Amino acid sequence: MSQIAAIDGRPLGRRAQQTRRRLLDATYDLLQSHGIRDVRVVEVARQVGTSPATFYQYFRDVDEAVLVLADEAAADVEPIAHLLDEPWNGKGGLDAARALVDGYFRFWDDHRAVMRVRNLAADEGDDRFRDVRNRTLGQVTDRIARSVADNQRAGRVSPDITPYSAAAAMVSMLERMASYHFDLEPRGVTRADLVETTARILHHTVTGRKP
Repeated sequence: MSQIAAIDGRPLGRRAQQTRRRLLDATYDLLQSHGIRDVRVVEVARQVGTSPATFYQYFRDVDEAVLVLADEAAADVEPIAHLLDEPWNGKGGLDAARALVDGYFRFWDDHRAVMRVRNLAADEGDDRFRDVRNRTLGQVTDRIARSVADNQRAGRVSPDITPYSAAAAMVSMLERMASYHFDLEPRGVTRADLVETTARILHHTVTGRKP
């Protein structure tokens, strides 16, 4: 594990790490009520009770602080991705798919503001955020692709399907539904409806079987 360092490369002691953490938490809090373009270093520093100069000891700008938050959030996807480590062909397969979709929705609910900034910056061409997004999504995409390929070799999934393309489509669906589910509620679509429907599509794509 790499040691946390200041902008000038100096390793951070315990108190400095605590200050850095408080700045990250303040950035996270401000993102809940402000767009990324409206979060200012002076506001982050004020919320922590310190100066902008202190902020700049740890981060070059607000974007860099959000990048750290996005990178930290990626760790929460790991246990969700591990739900694909066991085959989904048995009785518990659909339950595992439901757990994965529900877990991914919860991940987005917990980190919604940060994920939106991550995706916006990545789509605008920021390679740093694109790399974090690719590493985060890759945990799920790679496992789905392996599962599809395994079932394809067993004759359960159509040979016309490209495993990684199928995996990318499924992860795109997960991302979109997780980010969008609140907007569908006025149309009478509940979160439970979306989890069930998305899980069934995912399960069928991975296994080739109708649940």
